[in-house]
Amino acid sequence: MKLKILKCHGSGNDFILINEYQGLEFSEQERITLSLTLCDRAGILGADGILFFQNSDKADGKMRMFNPDGSEAEMCGNGLRCIGRFACEQLGKDAVLIETLKGTSNVTKNKNIHKGVQTYQAELRTISLNTQDIPIIVNTESLINQPLTALSAHLKFTAVSMPNPHLVAIVDNISDNELEKIGEKANKLTHLLPKGANINFCQILAKAAIYVRTYERGVGLTNSCGSGMSAASLVSCLLGHHPYGKSIDVYNRGGLVRCKPTVNNHHHHSVFLSGNATFVFSNTLKFELPNASHITHYFGKIFLEEIQDYGRLIEYSEQTLERFDNW
Repeated sequence: MKLKILKCHGSGNDFILINEYQGLEFSEQERITLSLTLCDRAGILGADGILFFQNSDKADGKMRMFNPDGSEAEMCGNGLRCIGRFACEQLGKDAVLIETLKGTSNVTKNKNIHKGVQTYQAELRTISLNTQDIPIIVNTESLINQPLTALSAHLKFTAVSMPNPHLVAIVDNISDNELEKIGEKANKLTHLLPKGANINFCQILAKAAIYVRTYERGVGLTNSCGSGMSAASLVSCLLGHHPYGKSIDVYNRGGLVRCKPTVNNHHHHSVFLSGNATFVFSNTLKFELPNASHITHYFGKIFLEEIQDYGRLIEYSEQTLERFDNW
């Protein structure tokens, strides 16, 4: 078979986007096979995940996101922006409602976060602090800035369902080695985290800025994680570092996003996540299922201008972070 794909990224969190909206539909096992094969960094493409864009009877379209290990994620904030842009352009709209595994999210074309950088805002609203929703096996209904000695002897964690499971630790400095060790451990301790978890280290930079690094369940250390950055911004408000309802600049290895956490009178939380949805290249793959062991690919279009514009955002982010370091 021949399959058209689109390589895209949100904050350096890169995906292969496959359009199942009309006519094409894979089986569950075929989606797992494609994820294991196409996301392999040692293979023909490599990616942090595959985004399947599907039709929906509840919304303008549906996003399903599969990790490189073949598992399916409940939410992916960076992927949601990419799917949102793709849906808007396919359907001729500036705003779409996207169904995800655990609910629906509005995605809206937004003011560019940097010159020339296509920017979309996704509303993450299926959020819970209830430990049963995460799930994490502790003796409290919520876990807010508390130690988890099974993971770390000195760090304190806050558990958030985005609705994919996240643990956020506020740290003075971010250590990749420590983050990776805790991330690997968290996803092996099924007695504590039955479905595993994404682990986020969050460093407070200023009154309206944080830096976030994520160990992503099913992936490992990533340049960024949209739901992780959203969870970290929410926790920074929950713990009093930043006010609700104000935009926070969230820096990461892949650049910069802006998050605005909110809470209403019923203690329901939402996060408005705004950032790039960059198209990198289109491609046509030729292979045969069920195993897709031999793949031939044909390049389509390289979105060179978008790549260059995002490169300038990276430069801007790095220069800003240097200023924070020199304060």
